[in-house]
Amino acid sequence: MLGLLIGGIIMLSSGYDPVLAYTALFNGIFSDSYFIGETVRQMTPLILSGIAVAFAFRTGLFNIGVEGQLLVGWLASVYVGIAVEGLPAFIHVPLAILAGAVAGAIWGFVPGLLKARFRVHEVITTIMLNYVALHVTNSIIRAYLLAPGERTESIQPSASLASPFLQEITNFSRMHYGFIVALLAAALMWYILWKTTAGYELRAVGFNEHASNYAGINVSKNIILSMCISGGFAGVAGAMQGLGTYQYMTINAAFTGVGFDGIAVALLGGNGAIGIVLAALLFGGLKIGALNMQAVAKVPPELITIVIALIIFFVASSYLVHWLRNRINKRGKI
Repeated sequence: MLGLLIGGIIMLSSGYDPVLAYTALFNGIFSDSYFIGETVRQMTPLILSGIAVAFAFRTGLFNIGVEGQLLVGWLASVYVGIAVEGLPAFIHVPLAILAGAVAGAIWGFVPGLLKARFRVHEVITTIMLNYVALHVTNSIIRAYLLAPGERTESIQPSASLASPFLQEITNFSRMHYGFIVALLAAALMWYILWKTTAGYELRAVGFNEHASNYAGINVSKNIILSMCISGGFAGVAGAMQGLGTYQYMTINAAFTGVGFDGIAVALLGGNGAIGIVLAALLFGGLKIGALNMQAVAKVPPELITIVIALIIFFVASSYLVHWLRNRINKRGKI
């Protein structure tokens, strides 16, 4: 709420009408089935990238490489969608999604191995691999998959997540069945972390590597496993872009921003499955509503980025206040 309030003050000081702008913003999210469909479409990869960040964080790792893992997953899923022929949709779609997950997991394996074997910090290696992923995917498209328009060919209909039914009920938005995949992924994250032995070991390693090692848990294996699973979720986020929203991949897609937005989604969602879904809904709605805010109130869409940043700031501040209060309480007891 404070983020919206301060955003309104910034708009007012810049010569814009905040009441008209916020009215247009919320109308751009809820007023039409098209906007609702676009919001769901926008939040789908955000859920998966948020899960990728949160899963690693829950196990004591900070995966900044979601963007690169997303890109390789996007390319792998599109390649399977183009190259594999003669399969029915109920086989082709899962196969293409699986390809994206495997590609993302392989990209996550590298920093996981470097962390486990050589103690190289994952933040450094994952950031570097983002740029490697960008240029590797560009090179592969140019060499093997290039079509007119600096992009790949479109995937086959049997690999597409798009649905005429969903498009019809949402006034021909780009909403697709990927939102179901994203919700299943959120449930899978929760199940792995809290209902499996492997999840217990992963969380234990995240809490304390030395105690876990003393208890007989293979720390190195769990670090690598965590990064692979996190990368797999990120790769599926890329598959949602390739099989659902775009149906192809372009050269110099550069950084989509979805991977980096996943960090904010995970933070705002408290690294929990339900929280991530709600945070992705908020972010997706703000990004779609910003387009209507520009059209109606003539407010630059970049201003919504400021509002999002303010929301993150106040959420982070609440964590800081909570931490300080606990520290003060502990000192008071002493």
